[in-house]
Amino acid sequence: MTQVTAVGSLRRRDRAIVAVGFAGVAALAWAWLVPVSLDMYGAMDGPSAWMMQARWDLRYGALIFLMWVVMMAAMMLPSAVPAILRLARAGESGPRTPAPALRAYAFGGGYLLVWTAFSLAATLLQWGLAELKLLSPMMEAASPQLAGGILIAAGLYQWTPLQRACLERCRAACRPSPQDPRLETATGALRAGLAHGAACLGCCWALMLLLFAGGVMSLAVIGAIALLVLLEKLVPFGPAIGRLAGAALFATGVWLLLS
Repeated sequence: MTQVTAVGSLRRRDRAIVAVGFAGVAALAWAWLVPVSLDMYGAMDGPSAWMMQARWDLRYGALIFLMWVVMMAAMMLPSAVPAILRLARAGESGPRTPAPALRAYAFGGGYLLVWTAFSLAATLLQWGLAELKLLSPMMEAASPQLAGGILIAAGLYQWTPLQRACLERCRAACRPSPQDPRLETATGALRAGLAHGAACLGCCWALMLLLFAGGVMSLAVIGAIALLVLLEKLVPFGPAIGRLAGAALFATGVWLLLS
């Protein structure tokens, strides 16, 4: 009995370490984003000064890529933490199950790998839009027509069967089966994290394009998208909230095109 109690206490401690670790990563990402955004829409002589480069090169592209990585961690990690912790708890009594912390970090690592790949794609897209003069120096759509088109596309996608299917997979990850065979190894947990990240990307990628409409470093846009993702994935009426948001995005996009 003493040994069982000690193991249970150790695993609770491991879960606490995992929660603090991932929350810390998200907090650090926000701690960087907030002052950079405020400076970019302010004096532009502080932490955002390096972004005011007219021409792209490999160094600038690498910095923009890192910016996207940090931004995706800030926006997407909070909605994934419940799934990470639940997967850490599931199957704890299995004889081959690795330590909860190892499993959780493997799952979270797989999740972040997907969003790192998205960050690379977003960087290349931003580079292309900048070269075509479709983005302003403030990293936002250079015309209301482009912004409106992005809003309409994102709004319509919120109502598609593909978005709903991916969202349901994201929400289901918060209810893992104790018999999930992927939890028997850290490699399996990594694959589970990649799968969860892919599902999350499938339901959220269009929302991320809104950053190009309202400003890649706009704190209001970043916060609004992060909140919508959190509500969609975690609250009971999340899918309905997402569809209502889609309707609002569509209407706003039409208004921009007609104004």
